[in-house]
Amino acid sequence: MSKITQGQKEYLQLVNSLKPKPPYLKNIIMAFLVGGLICLLGQFILNFYVSIGLDIEKEAPSATSATLVFLGSFLTGLGVYDQIGKRAGAGSIVPITGFANSIVAPAMEFKSEGYVFGVAAKMFVVAGPVLVYGITTSALIGLIYYFLKL
Repeated sequence: MSKITQGQKEYLQLVNSLKPKPPYLKNIIMAFLVGGLICLLGQFILNFYVSIGLDIEKEAPSATSATLVFLGSFLTGLGVYDQIGKRAGAGSIVPITGFANSIVAPAMEFKSEGYVFGVAAKMFVVAGPVLVYGITTSALIGLIYYFLKL
C-alpha cells in the first residue's frame, strides 16, 4: 500500500472544498411532487374511466395503465418527458410512465439505424431484463400456486 503524501492530502482537501454540493433536499422534494402529480393524474384517469361505466375491479385499472403508458410514450416522443425527468429525477422514473419512457427512449435514439436494426433491436435495451425477469418470476409463482392448490 502506498502512503498518501502531504501534497496529495492538500489536493484532496482542495478538491472536496470546491466540489459543488448536490441539492439533496430540492431533489427529494421535486421527486416527491412530480411522482405524486403523475400518480394523481393516474387517479383522475381511473375516476374518469369509472364514471363512464368501466368496472372498478377489472376494466378501469387496465385502461388507466394503458393510458399512462401511452402518455409516457407520447411525451417521450415529443421530448417533454426527458425535460420532466431532468427536474424530477426519480419522481418521473418510478410510476408506470417511467417504464414507458425506458422503452421508447432507446428506440428513438437508434431510429437512424432503421426500423429493424435500430428501433426494434434497441427498444428493450433497458426494459428487456425487467420484462424477462418479471415474466419468468410471475410464471414460476403461478406454477407454484397452481401446484399448491392441487
